[in-house]
Parts: sequence; structure tokens; C-alpha cells
Amino acid sequence: MARESEDVDVAITVNGDPTTNRVEARTLLVHYLREVVGLTGTNIGCDTTSCGACTVLLDGESVKSCTVLAAQADGSSVTTIEGLADGDALHPMQQAFREYHGLQCGYCTPGMVMAAVSLAQEHGALTEPEVRIGLEGNLCRCTGYHNIVKAVIAGSEAMIERVGARA
Repeated sequence: MARESEDVDVAITVNGDPTTNRVEARTLLVHYLREVVGLTGTNIGCDTTSCGACTVLLDGESVKSCTVLAAQADGSSVTTIEGLADGDALHPMQQAFREYHGLQCGYCTPGMVMAAVSLAQEHGALTEPEVRIGLEGNLCRCTGYHNIVKAVIAGSEAMIERVGARA
């Protein structure tokens, strides 16, 4: 006999805004973000961690939200693609993807950008080999990655410049 899933209360700060909701214990973070919070920029691609379309930042670290339960994120802070921009001003990595046309159909782009932000925060200015290795868990089925790699390199440099300007 199948056991019913228990409901749990979760309190997750999403893009700086506190959220508190009661969800099924088995609710994945990606479904919480899309269906409960209403932020649909995080895409569902595979539900097996193979593609990276669902990548978000969980307490500043890049995670694939299709394999994290919302209950595991209780008490944490999540940043999605919607939370990167500062009003109308794009985040430097978003701007670099725009300038270097680091996309084609755009489905993988939110996850790719989030993984790239995490990679740049961890390593600073990135080289081509570092980008290719660092993003190997994020798949793009449309491009040859050339423009994505250029965008991530430029975005990492712009992130350093932005931090330097604030110091």
C-alpha cells in the first residue's frame, strides 16, 4: 500500500524575499520555485541532474534544483535567474551572455548563467579551459559552446570590475 507523502513547512529566502509555505515533503526545489513561488525562469530539463537547466544558487553555491528537496533548502537562501539583475540593470554575467550571444534557443541559458556566476565567484577571472570544465554539468543542445565560453570569460572579468568599483 502506497504511503501518503507528509506535508512540511519550509521557510526559504528566494531572491532576498522570505517565503514560507506548506508543501509535500517530496517537493523538489525546482517545483517549489516554479509552482509555489511562481518564478518560472528556472527550467526543468531532465529531473536527473544531467542537463543543468534547473541550476540555482543555494546559499551562494550552484546546485541543480531538480535533485534538492524544498525541505532540504528550509532556512536557506536561494537565488534564481530572476534575482540576479538589479532592477533594470542586468547582472554582469547576464549582460555578457547578451553581448556575446551566449545562447540560441535560450532554454539552458538561466541554468548556464547561474552556474557561470557561481564559477566566477569561486575562481575570479576565468580561462577557456576553466569555463569548459566548470560548466561540463550544464548542457546546451543548440550551440557549440563557443559563444557561451566567450560570454562566461567576459562576464567573470566584468564581475571582478564591478566588485573593484565598489571597494
